[in-house]
Parts: sequence; structure tokens; C-alpha cells
Amino acid sequence: MVCLQHCSTSSFTKHSKNLEQSNTILNRLTQICRYADDILIIARNLSALETLCVEISREAGRVGLIINPEKTKYMRFSASPSRRSVKGTTINGVTYEGVAEFIYLGSLISNDNSIEKEVQKRINRTYFAAISLFMRRLLSRSTKIILYKTLIRSAVLCGAEGWTLTKKEEQALLIFERKIFRRIYGPKYETGNGKVGRIEN
Repeated sequence: MVCLQHCSTSSFTKHSKNLEQSNTILNRLTQICRYADDILIIARNLSALETLCVEISREAGRVGLIINPEKTKYMRFSASPSRRSVKGTTINGVTYEGVAEFIYLGSLISNDNSIEKEVQKRINRTYFAAISLFMRRLLSRSTKIILYKTLIRSAVLCGAEGWTLTKKEEQALLIFERKIFRRIYGPKYETGNGKVGRIEN
């Protein structure tokens, strides 16, 4: 991830049209994802990454921007654990720290392409943020269901279209949903004997 600073990035946007790329990394050597002053560079190999970083540094320098080496991180993705090196890399005389994971636009990205930690992080944050809300008796069950569908579920599944779920992550999401429903509907009453039981996952 490349972080630009020391100037308005609107100027950089106007002067970097030659860096804009159509299509995706599926049919290109490199791809640029940009949001405000955060730029994510994806490349199939290190040489392509170096070339694109030099071009970005040159274009940014024209409008007074520089790449912040302290905020810029380098990550190597691979299906093979032996190739997921966390060593840094030096590009154009600047050394960038190598990391195994980092947060980009609020989402955790790891070098093994796993979303397990990201899913668990979202589940924990939304559950503990909403637990007191769903325990309030002033809100009806129908209101709580609406809040769950519009707020909680939307927060947990934001960007889920690009996820590749394993059975483990899928089960974690289903358990989270059932846990929320238990808070909304309360305990399970067994008919006949008047006993109160817990609704299991």
C-alpha cells in the first residue's frame, strides 16, 4: 500500500491519467486501486511493481506529493506458505517494510488471502456493539429484527461479494446470526413441563 502526503491528492488525480488502467489484475501485469491518498498497487511480479512505483513517484512529484515510506507497506501473496515472505523490499533506493497483514479501508488483508480474521473481527465488533440494544425491553421484536437486518448484518457483510468463504467462516457467520436471534427472542420454553431451555447453535 502506498501513502501519498504533503499535498492535495486532487492535483495528483488530474496529472496521473497515464497511470489509470482498465480491467483488473486477472488480465494485466499490474493494477492500481486508489481511494483519497491511499493507493494500493497490485502486481504479478516484483519487476512490474518496481516499474509502477517509480512511475507513481514521478507523477506524484510533479504536484508536490511524496511517498511516505513509513506508512507504505509491502506484502507478498502466495498459495504456498514458503513463498509468503515478510521481508521488506527496496524500490528506487527506498526500503519498504514487509508485512503479513495490514488494514486497508477498514478491512484486514492477509498474505494467505484468508478472510477468517476479518470475519471474526467484524463479528466481535458488531456483536458487542449491539448486545445491549437487543436486550432492551423497550424495543419490540419486530424493531430489533429490522435493526439487525439493516444495521448489524449490513456491517458484517459489507464487501462480502468478493469473499471466498470456507466452511469454517460460513459456520461462524451462521452461529453469529443465531446468537443474535437468541438475544432477540429470548429463551426457549418447552411446552407441557414449563421448563426453560437454551436455543443451541
